[in-house]
Amino acid sequence: MKEPLTRDDLLDVLENGLVAQLRAIRASRRGQADSPRRGPRLGKKSNMSTIEDILRTSGQPLHINEIIRRARQDHGRELKRESVVSALTKKVLDGNTFARAGKNVFALLGKED
Repeated sequence: MKEPLTRDDLLDVLENGLVAQLRAIRASRRGQADSPRRGPRLGKKSNMSTIEDILRTSGQPLHINEIIRRARQDHGRELKRESVVSALTKKVLDGNTFARAGKNVFALLGKED
């Protein structure tokens, strides 16, 4: 059973989005975002694919801290908490892949074939 999103959940999404935007603006000012836009790198998974793999492997809902720890340990990926929570919450709202199982706890939706 899905837990309804609360006002705080939506405010978290907005805040995390704004934090990510501010980070991008600051990086641009430092000249770090001047390189041409890169397309997807061959052989490298997206953050969402990595998170999906982590949740599928675990077979259970995981707290965001555990997802980030496993991404670092098992996949060599450094995920930024604010960005990941924001992206996951948006995916939860889409209702296709991820579900919220508690505060900052995410799970895979069961896919029926």
